[in-house]
Amino acid sequence: MPLQPPADADTPVDPESVDELTGRNLRKILEQERSARSGQSRGERMAARVAAFCGSMPFIWIHVAFFAVWIVFNTSEWAESVRDPFPFFFLSFLVSLEAIFLSAFILISQNQEKRLTEQRSHLALQINLLTEQENTHMLKMLRSIAAKVGADLDAHPDLAALEQATQPERLLQQIDQATQAEKRPQAL
Repeated sequence: MPLQPPADADTPVDPESVDELTGRNLRKILEQERSARSGQSRGERMAARVAAFCGSMPFIWIHVAFFAVWIVFNTSEWAESVRDPFPFFFLSFLVSLEAIFLSAFILISQNQEKRLTEQRSHLALQINLLTEQENTHMLKMLRSIAAKVGADLDAHPDLAALEQATQPERLLQQIDQATQAEKRPQAL
């Protein structure tokens, strides 16, 4: 009896192409992101929109136009009364207030993105660990099959090491040791 993947209500059992498979995966990822964003408060959604607008060219052009009009109006001789003479203390005050609020909006937006990125990283790590466990199990099964059919596995020296379960904590220790060794000053 051939192995069949579990059928979801919205996924066909036999995809016709890789595009169909990747499209299905992308839809699931987008749905997960929509779900995560739907849990945001009104203030968080507003902060994200403000931060997105502030990182756009229209935001820059609006400011360029505003500052140009402000400077021309407050330095021209035809203005009846100068409201903010050079060095434009009131303009500086307004820009400082704007910077305070914009930085808060951007920090809120970055915190939201950080949470989403951490969630994606945890998901990727779990999938990678599951894949590693599956591959280790498959290698053991292949060794068993190879032994039954009389195939020579001694020609593959890495196979025994690859059949061992990966230990993430040991990999982290190796990474730490390697990065610490890299940071140490080299002797001349």
